[in-house]
Amino acid sequence: MTSITSITIEAADTAAAERFYATAFGLDSRLRVRASHEPATGFRGFTLSLTVSQPANVNALIDAALAAGATTLKPATKSMWGYGGTVQAPDGTIWKIATSAKKDTGPAAKEFDDMVLLLGVADVAASKRFYLERGFTVAKSFGRMYVEFESGSSPVKLALYRHKALAKDAGVAPEGSGSHRIAVGGAGPFTDPDGFAWEAASVTARS
Repeated sequence: MTSITSITIEAADTAAAERFYATAFGLDSRLRVRASHEPATGFRGFTLSLTVSQPANVNALIDAALAAGATTLKPATKSMWGYGGTVQAPDGTIWKIATSAKKDTGPAAKEFDDMVLLLGVADVAASKRFYLERGFTVAKSFGRMYVEFESGSSPVKLALYRHKALAKDAGVAPEGSGSHRIAVGGAGPFTDPDGFAWEAASVTARS
């Protein structure tokens, strides 16, 4: 089964980005940072999500991100599906921290269960076919709205969402241009229909 081994964020200031992620989320080797000065404006077409076990952990991670220099896009609030909020890292990457739980079951902790890469795509059905042809296996599919792939032992899950819907969910305008400033490791090398670059695991590991 094809899967993601890591995510590489491209940032103008790599030292600052590395400090932010180490301080805010404590992410391990699943997230890397490398230098890039390619122009990028507006919505970069993707979000990264951390799913956690309880609302207190959402607050702990968001508070840590804000203290490390992130900005609020959507404050953490209750909803029909659970509790969550969205922040933007200093390098521009959008992060959503959420839980399906309605109540806390223990003390707050900066811990998360899953990391999800959500790609905003022009045509969910077409992108789904593209990834199926490259060995991915569908876990959930909601027509032309949303697709989530099986992750197996992968440290990062992959999901597809309509571009405008993902921007709305993130709390930003859908317009954007230039580099996505992200590289996905594990299944490449190839570029998907929406311009997201995938690299072989060995290439990303050396970055």
